[in-house]
Amino acid sequence: MTEQRGKVYLIGAGPGDVGLLTIKGQKCLSQAEVVVYDRLLNPSLLNHAPSDAEKIYVGKAPNRHALTQDEINELLVTLGRQGKKVVRLKGGDPFVFGRGGEEVLALKDAGIPFEIVPGITSAISVPAYAGIPVTHRGIASTVAFITGNEDPRKESTAINWEGLAKAVDTLVFLMGMANLPHIVSRLLAYGRSPDTPVALVRWGTRAEQQTLVGTLADINGKAQAAVFSNPAIIVVGEVVLLRSLMAWVEKKPLFGRRIVITRPKGQAQSMAEKLTDLGAEVITFPTIEIVPPDDWRPLDKALDSLTDFDWVIFTSVNGVNYFWQRLLEREYDARSLAGLKIAAIGPATARALEKKGIKADWQPQEYVAEAIAAGLGPLLEDKQVLLPRADIARRFLKEELRKQGAKVTEVAAYRTVKNEADVIAIRELFNNRKVSAITFTSSSTVRSFVDLMGKDDALTLMQGIDVFCIGPVTAATAREAGLSVTATARDYTETGLIQALLDCYTQQEAGENN
Repeated sequence: MTEQRGKVYLIGAGPGDVGLLTIKGQKCLSQAEVVVYDRLLNPSLLNHAPSDAEKIYVGKAPNRHALTQDEINELLVTLGRQGKKVVRLKGGDPFVFGRGGEEVLALKDAGIPFEIVPGITSAISVPAYAGIPVTHRGIASTVAFITGNEDPRKESTAINWEGLAKAVDTLVFLMGMANLPHIVSRLLAYGRSPDTPVALVRWGTRAEQQTLVGTLADINGKAQAAVFSNPAIIVVGEVVLLRSLMAWVEKKPLFGRRIVITRPKGQAQSMAEKLTDLGAEVITFPTIEIVPPDDWRPLDKALDSLTDFDWVIFTSVNGVNYFWQRLLEREYDARSLAGLKIAAIGPATARALEKKGIKADWQPQEYVAEAIAAGLGPLLEDKQVLLPRADIARRFLKEELRKQGAKVTEVAAYRTVKNEADVIAIRELFNNRKVSAITFTSSSTVRSFVDLMGKDDALTLMQGIDVFCIGPVTAATAREAGLSVTATARDYTETGLIQALLDCYTQQEAGENN
């Protein structure tokens, strides 16, 4: 029997900001059957993998090893021999102090096909996020990347300290905080000036990013006073002085905030991009999935008799999309809605209709079911109304419209189900108090989040975390679950939710500065 061979892709994931994953890396990740990933990776990166992909954590912390390097090598070989398409996701670049070479050689020896997808190394990206270019005309024409982990007690060193001290303009040491005194002493001993600028950048490109600036003469004392530790890089050279002119990310209004978005996988991108542009680190944690209904027959029956209806009321973008999908699958099109009045609960739903070539006839001032019932209900007496909605949608609208004389047919156009995603990395962020805020855009996202975390655990994990809700119904569900709601959007839209975040943190910072 011929042994089946898969393929292993070693992908550099960058230093932490998910936007720094390369296009090729994202493409490979989207096709993975297995993802083997490291510590320090942004958990949102795993959302690029298929939902059914196996995810294996092999991260190594200073005091805890999930797997040794040899065990990781063996795991990759085993998965490759099983014929799997494997993504080995590594922080930074696999070949810049990432031990990617060892993994490749193990695969080569075992005859497993492999491919390297370079990543953006922290050696250049972290200084850039701190406003420090590693080279600059007239200041630095040479740069060296040096491991910061070499044991200073070794009898001989693999580092050419004399050459580094005298011949290289910019020195970048990776993960060297434990050895900072040794690094400083070596550079001074071999002739580097005590006045040479030094920058320490911790958790670069992440919400916790911090930068400490000094000189070779005083950086040890400053680092001790600030309790500065890894993960960090050390930048030595005159380019550090440019930070005062080039610092940029810290000036964004949401810098330093890690915000969790619980929207479904296909709907989080727009909000994530907007929050990222404002300086936040965004963790996309889709607590729900939107899927077709268990039974299409009720919706099919309604579509086959659309001429019997006077109004169709859409209460979500999902309702529009699944209604339209099924309309086309039944070989109907927009002409089937001729003569019907169309209502949309809010601007996002109205825009979704416009993309289908349909302009809503009516939209409430307030984007909740109560506003539809109050504003449209009196017009619907004796009218036939179709409500294509989620299977677990609130019954309020149907019941209230019926009270006002409407003849309502409610059908499930889609289902909202709990996303049984891998929650290990997300739970670790909450456990370690690494989350500033979480956003909820529907009651379903609240309930699913609590279910995924476990109710008792959820209440513990959420202590001290700001909770932002898109509207009063979602906020009420959050409070019923025992969560403390920080703010509710005044405008019940994605834009309104982002504004609620901005208002809250702008006021908070203003208070801290007074």
